[in-house]
Amino acid sequence: MAYLLDANIFIQAKNLYYGMDFCPAFWDWLIKGNSQQKLFSIEKVSDELKAMEDDLSKWAKEQGIKFFLKPDEKVLKALVEVSHWINKQDYEEGAKNIFLQAADYYLIAHAKSKNYTVVTNEVTANTKKKIKIPNVCIGLQIKCMTPYEMLRKERARFILKS
Repeated sequence: MAYLLDANIFIQAKNLYYGMDFCPAFWDWLIKGNSQQKLFSIEKVSDELKAMEDDLSKWAKEQGIKFFLKPDEKVLKALVEVSHWINKQDYEEGAKNIFLQAADYYLIAHAKSKNYTVVTNEVTANTKKKIKIPNVCIGLQIKCMTPYEMLRKERARFILKS
């Protein structure tokens, strides 16, 4: 199984539970997973991270296109499918416009076209004002999970050695 990580995975990990200064094993695990062709994100997420101009942006720059995938022809075709699905839903027009201009739109299209599992901290929500990644994944039959589910499924181990 290959995973596609949402921007909030990186941002919340850095700011909260896997700070780069005290849990470098998490970041090493991401790099290792990428080298094994299991963990990716997308170029638009990289753009968001790089704009932060901090340690995470430096990390994202170092990973480059091997981690942060560029859209290809299959992704571009999937964008059409995702936009059709979004436009058929009962979301407010503003929510649709925001979603179709955001990285989430591309993340979903990448996952759909490559059969990746989306990993996000977002949760489903019954609202018409904001489109949530898990709701779109359910609607388009794309696998979606939390980072903790991914870590458990992949049996990640961050062990201190004495």
